[in-house]
Amino acid sequence: MAEMPTNDVLNELRKIDTPTITNIVATYPRNPLCLGLYNPWAENWYTDTSIRCIYPEMGAIVGHAVTCVFGLPDPNFTGRLSFMDVVDALDAMKRPTILVIQQKWPAALMAKAGLAGEIMVTSMKAVGCIGMLSNGPSRDVDAVRRLNFQMLLGGVTAGHGEMAVHAVNVPVSVGGMDVAPGELIHMDENGAVKFPADKAGQVLDNARKMLEGEAEHLARLRAATTAAEVRAAGGAYVAKRAE
Repeated sequence: MAEMPTNDVLNELRKIDTPTITNIVATYPRNPLCLGLYNPWAENWYTDTSIRCIYPEMGAIVGHAVTCVFGLPDPNFTGRLSFMDVVDALDAMKRPTILVIQQKWPAALMAKAGLAGEIMVTSMKAVGCIGMLSNGPSRDVDAVRRLNFQMLLGGVTAGHGEMAVHAVNVPVSVGGMDVAPGELIHMDENGAVKFPADKAGQVLDNARKMLEGEAEHLARLRAATTAAEVRAAGGAYVAKRAE
């Protein structure tokens, strides 16, 4: 069985920004600190510009993904699933969790379905959920801000109509990122990235080493006053060697 990350590892990952995490996961495959978990361009492992962070001041969060799909009620399927099934899935997953919701609406409704409000979020928090990632909008952002619950969304809107849960804990695609249940999601105001939970310790160790190297590099660059000195300082980017 793969080793799951400890709470200490997750807490330390929250101190690191999401772009640094992407650098370690796959962005720089030639860097010895990069784990190369995905082909950077060919795989969908981080979010695109369709997603925005609602509470950038909150900083980074990291949690185990629980997934679901929402859309219009289907008369052939209505009543089979409810939001309580989502809550049950959150409760069953190792904490902390992040709920990843793929919203599937007709094009005319996609920007109008303000899905998760204060009541849904409060229910999610009760079972260890600390944030939500969704390709559609949500609402009650002032009330949710007071709950210290991060949301990365397609936008915000005030209302919605009748809706239904179509699936729980299935592979989903949100904002250009494919997510499977149980994967770790790290997200902040820059967006979200995924990686296997059993890689968390390696991601943390390598991210710390990369930040140390970048700090040294930046110190040299800040002392530079000419192009020659920038070049001597290592140029625009220098890889931190593995230790």
